[in-house]
Amino acid sequence: MTLSHCSKYWAPVLLWMSVIFLMSTGTFSADNTSLIIKPLIRFLSPSSTHEEIAVIHGVIRKLAHVTEYFILGLLLFRAFRGGAGGVPRWRWVLCSVLVVVVCAAADEFHQSFVSARTGALIDVGIDMLGGILAQGASVLWRLRRH
Repeated sequence: MTLSHCSKYWAPVLLWMSVIFLMSTGTFSADNTSLIIKPLIRFLSPSSTHEEIAVIHGVIRKLAHVTEYFILGLLLFRAFRGGAGGVPRWRWVLCSVLVVVVCAAADEFHQSFVSARTGALIDVGIDMLGGILAQGASVLWRLRRH
């Protein structure tokens, strides 16, 4: 495997993992994201109660978890595939899911040390969902192309 091959397939993975790490800092805590998301919800739905807005804010944050790890899952599948053609190999999927799980657990562990954040096992499951959905999309995409 050449350096250009590694950088082509693995640099995006490492870059996205850095984005995920940044998003697990206090900057993206619920208190901080609520400063942007809650006024937007109030604007779009002025009749919503404070409780409804809080629920919608929570759902948006959980969907962000799914999205972050969906993207990571896609990038991992691509990296493990490494330009190989043909039908998908299940080891690409398995390795991708394994890395997603390790990253999700490490991310939640990191958040447990950030004062404005909390680490939650349920979030690891939500992150895994994003990674697993990405593997399903990747496999379907590859199968459809062949």
